[in-house]
Amino acid sequence: MKKLRLVMGLSLALFAVDSSLAGTNDSTPGISRPATAEVMDIAPVWAGHPVGFALLTHAPFQFVAFYDDQRQLTLAQRRLNERKWTFTKLPVTTGWDSHNYITLAADDDGYLHLSGDMHAVPLKYFRTTKPWAASTFERVEKMVGPNEQRTTYPVFFRGPKNEFLFTYRDGSSGNGNQIINTYDSKTKIWKRLLDHPLTDGEGHRNAYFDGPVKGPDGWFHLAWVWRESSDASSNHHLSYARSKDLIQWEAGDGKPLPLPISLKTSDIVDPVPPKGGIINGNTKIGFDNRGRVTISYHKYDAAGNTQPWTARLENGKWQRYQIADWPYRWDFSGGGSLVSAISLGAVHLENDGRLSQTYRHVKFGGGTWLIDPETLRATGKVTRPKSPPVLSRVDGAFPGLQARGANDSGESGMPDLSYKLRWETLEANRDRPRTGDLPPPSTLRLITIKAKSE
Repeated sequence: MKKLRLVMGLSLALFAVDSSLAGTNDSTPGISRPATAEVMDIAPVWAGHPVGFALLTHAPFQFVAFYDDQRQLTLAQRRLNERKWTFTKLPVTTGWDSHNYITLAADDDGYLHLSGDMHAVPLKYFRTTKPWAASTFERVEKMVGPNEQRTTYPVFFRGPKNEFLFTYRDGSSGNGNQIINTYDSKTKIWKRLLDHPLTDGEGHRNAYFDGPVKGPDGWFHLAWVWRESSDASSNHHLSYARSKDLIQWEAGDGKPLPLPISLKTSDIVDPVPPKGGIINGNTKIGFDNRGRVTISYHKYDAAGNTQPWTARLENGKWQRYQIADWPYRWDFSGGGSLVSAISLGAVHLENDGRLSQTYRHVKFGGGTWLIDPETLRATGKVTRPKSPPVLSRVDGAFPGLQARGANDSGESGMPDLSYKLRWETLEANRDRPRTGDLPPPSTLRLITIKAKSE
């Protein structure tokens, strides 16, 4: 099973994507192979606002967790060699909050675990009573007990020794702590991995994470921004920590970081002030061609424009590099789920040794940059074969519908085959109910992508 990349505090992103490239030179060809897609309908789903669904493949089974056309939490299960789905309804109906995504995972014995529909509300957690049987999901009223009344951003993931872990924010935006639980599959009991929260907002702020991400060095790397309130413009101070075991943590220079980590004790990567143009969900951990950790993000420049940056840990010190020059300011503020104007991917090492990075911009389009390994500057554009049109095509006629997708958190078992979910919804609406006409349900589809041979 894949190790999951934890990403907390996501803003929902929609982009007007074209083939233009801002701040770079000529395009450079990539090496990816084209692909074909097979489409399988699953069920009609709610289209009034976006919220994340979950896909989990573990041969010979496949599972999908979603909100149906009545917004009820639903599980679909099939055998990979069959096209028939069986459905299980759970006693949860989501509202208008786009934070209420679903997370789904399996432990070592094949029992399924699900959590979701949470934004500063009591924990919602379900577990099956039989392995690989979604029809046996039952509500578990508590995991550990304390600090489970205002939960947000649930994620299941694996630790350094393949421990089955669960993390969430306890509290609210601008006032929260990060909790990590560990599971004993023999006793089926959860307990705290740490005696203290990982981070502590001290009643004044909270941390929004990217990670932990396990790097080529074997360390788990974690990056975050602090946020003072529900106002997205109050994000500030890009920070970092790393750990071998997720228990003992240290700064980039190797100095220990006592838990819980606060703003005062953080390893500050870039002291971006509040209203400085940095936002949660757009800080991405990557690694360069020498295995050094990088953190990509954006902030305002002296002229007030939003510029993309990458910080890199070099000999225990953080060095910051501007990626491109964008004559555009994304002036965001307020609460609720935002529609992102800008998004950056992590620095990525291509198979041929080059560095690349994905980006999306509401004005300048999107794609994949070629990144200079020394300056981390965008120098060109990597040309990829086009994705299957079904992944981005909007079939619904209702105005404002956008294509949505979710990747597989499991494994297909075949190197040239992958699965994705695809459906359509309107944009996020700051987590508020919409008035007036609403779109009819869209169709949730499973997309099987097969890479073509060279």
